[in-house]
Amino acid sequence: MLFINPFLASGVLGVAIRSSAITGFENYLRNLNPSRRPDDKFLREFWENMFGCSPGPQIILLMPLHQLVLTYNTYLAVYAAAHALHSLLSCPNSNSPPGNNSSTCLSPKHIKPIEGKHIINGDLMLSGADIPAKYDLVNWQNTPEGTLKLVLIGHMDGFDLLLNESAIQWSTGSNQVPLSVCSESCPPGTRMATRKGEPVCCFDCIPCAEGEISNTTGSPHCKRCPLEFWSNAKRTVCIPRQLDFLSFNETLGITLTTVAVSGAMVTTAVFVVFLYHRQTPMVRANNSELSFLLLVSLKLCFLCSLVFIGRPSVWACRFQQAAFGISFVLCVSCLQVKTIVVLAAFLSASSPVYRSELQSCPFFMIKLLLIKPFHVTLKCAMASVVGFSLVLGYIGLLACTCLLLAFLARKLPDNFNEAKLITFSMLIFCAVWVAFVPAYVSSTGKYTVAVEIFAILASSYGLLFCIFAPKCFIILLRPERNTKKHLMSRNLVQHKKNNIIKRK
Repeated sequence: MLFINPFLASGVLGVAIRSSAITGFENYLRNLNPSRRPDDKFLREFWENMFGCSPGPQIILLMPLHQLVLTYNTYLAVYAAAHALHSLLSCPNSNSPPGNNSSTCLSPKHIKPIEGKHIINGDLMLSGADIPAKYDLVNWQNTPEGTLKLVLIGHMDGFDLLLNESAIQWSTGSNQVPLSVCSESCPPGTRMATRKGEPVCCFDCIPCAEGEISNTTGSPHCKRCPLEFWSNAKRTVCIPRQLDFLSFNETLGITLTTVAVSGAMVTTAVFVVFLYHRQTPMVRANNSELSFLLLVSLKLCFLCSLVFIGRPSVWACRFQQAAFGISFVLCVSCLQVKTIVVLAAFLSASSPVYRSELQSCPFFMIKLLLIKPFHVTLKCAMASVVGFSLVLGYIGLLACTCLLLAFLARKLPDNFNEAKLITFSMLIFCAVWVAFVPAYVSSTGKYTVAVEIFAILASSYGLLFCIFAPKCFIILLRPERNTKKHLMSRNLVQHKKNNIIKRK
């Protein structure tokens, strides 16, 4: 007896030869009872195996006839063999098929199996062309008792197919058609990654990386979010990043703005004081034209720091560093020329044309986005690092030259020796910008901008107070010292001492 594993065969679809009702077979089975034929051991065993009970006088209703496919096929085979024997045992007549040269009737003892096979094949060949192919479509299904049963789910007549899909029970136990894939489709937020050495339907679902998304099922690739967007936690949607820049509305921006505006106002006040007292010896003694130009350049230094605050734009980025370079080159050049003027006054050297020193190295900036997760820092980046380095190097060269000259002139005889003030101011200036480089490199985001603004303001305040605070103190609070006699008194004493030394 053939045993079929229900776990393996469940849900299998099959094709069977069309089963039909056998004339009189149903009544025969209904009347078949071992109680009527007690000597038939085969019938008793069949009854017990089929119905699982002992024979009794009751009439049993059998299973549906479409499940008796083997019985119907056996019925057809028996009848085919019977018709073949009948043809072999019958005498020839006028209705015999062509090619049959039998002249005598065969004896049952002389019939060979091969002759019966030829008769059956001949009949099928003669009649098969007119008989369309008819099949039953069956499905092996599990019963509540755990056994298998054949269920008729359709028919096929020639090229016509009739299928009842709702009657199919798949291996999963449901009527839903199972997916014919190795792996389930990847959900949104992931991508398919094929497995090496396996069919293309076998793949793994890999989550998209940060900044990438996939918003469809079964996506083979993840898409990169635009520059100002970032992926959400599920990697299904690109969301706008939080823009981060040094704003006028935050505490740091407000503080730096206040300091810059205050510096510009103080510079303007000093300019007004010098303009009002422009005829006094204190203003005229140290080249008033250079003093006014230095105040203008310092005011530009304070105001250029405001361009670094706020959301960067293309024009702001192009203007801020150019204004920074021009303002500080002009400022340091003025100090250098003032130092040369002091030296020339005492060494009887001709004053150089200071305007040749007022040069700058212009360069342009562009807008840059610094990428960070979930937010983006807006700042201006240099279009040319070489250009920015040349500007800083040029300013540093001017500052070092000015410091050296001022240091040499610091002990020249004068009641108000400006070289001392320039020396101290340039020391502060150089210290600020030397400390700026490591602080700028180590800072990130908007704090790099804050470091640059702090360096601009600190150096500007250092120059403003070191150069002009002592002068304003004498002009406003010690007017008796703002006279030509007082300024020249030390020079006359020193001149007399020099003459006495020469005579000796």
